[in-house]
Amino acid sequence: MSSGGGISPNIMKEIERANADARNGRGLPPIHKWHPDLVVDLDMRIHRDGRWDYMGSPIGRKPMVKLFSTVLRKDGDEYFLVTPPEKLRITVDDAPFVAVAMEVKGAGRQQVLVFTTNVDDVTAAGPDAPLRMAIDPQSHEPAPYVLVRDRLEALINRAVFYDLVALGVEEMIDEELRFGVWSGGVFFPFARADEVRP
Repeated sequence: MSSGGGISPNIMKEIERANADARNGRGLPPIHKWHPDLVVDLDMRIHRDGRWDYMGSPIGRKPMVKLFSTVLRKDGDEYFLVTPPEKLRITVDDAPFVAVAMEVKGAGRQQVLVFTTNVDDVTAAGPDAPLRMAIDPQSHEPAPYVLVRDRLEALINRAVFYDLVALGVEEMIDEELRFGVWSGGVFFPFARADEVRP
């Protein structure tokens, strides 16, 4: 394992090549097939609000952030930018993405909630892309997440969360009345109903 690595021109070429190949096949790079032996620690951080930093400075260009996000993978509890020759370990404060918009298709139990992230990924909540609720350890406030792809989640931002709560309904789950939302034929409970009633 190496440490203190940077983003070399060769790595950038590998990322750009992988994305070009993926665009020709109309998909993301096949990073799940890449298992390089070389692991390097990279001074890159994804903040809880979705900002990306490199060596302590913000990455201000969205196209660059989007490029990096296409080769992002979670192995165990760690996050890596993965290319065929090496894995670059980065720091992720919470989830790697933020859901910044939501579209509601349909209504009631048939509705589908479609989320768009800060890097323009689109995911429809359902059996393969579950919603989950956690309690933020610092603020003790609810923190909602949706799975985007391959163990990579998006934290749902506050404005979208308010829209999500407005769609909430009560359902009996395991003999307990729960508050949550329907999407893709699945009910996602957020809390006991009595915890959210005024």
